Amino acid sequence: MSITTTPVATTPEAPEAPEAPKNPTTPKTATEVTGARTEEAAALIGGARTRIDELDDRIIGLVQERMAVSAVIQEARITSGGRRVNLSREMEVLSHFRDALGKPGTPLAMTLLELCRGRV
Repeated sequence: MSITTTPVATTPEAPEAPEAPKNPTTPKTATEVTGARTEEAAALIGGARTRIDELDDRIIGLVQERMAVSAVIQEARITSGGRRVNLSREMEVLSHFRDALGKPGTPLAMTLLELCRGRV
């Protein structure tokens, strides 16, 4: 008597899940957060990052203020029959940023001008 076997359908193995953090509630150390190798360096970096965050907030506020002033200028120019954008003035701004910040100042100024044109 022969025994026949019916192949059993197998399901592909599920990929292993990524390893979960050992303890997600354990706060990271200052050196883990900053990438520093010493606590002294981590403290310095942490303080400097706080200062950078404060500066970034001020920069954002100044950009928003510049955008508002630019909108007033554009409105006055358009109301008087002029164009919304004054290209010669934009070239002055580009030159000012390039002179003050070097080559990277140009794309920074372009981004600022784009924001202030009101069309992002």
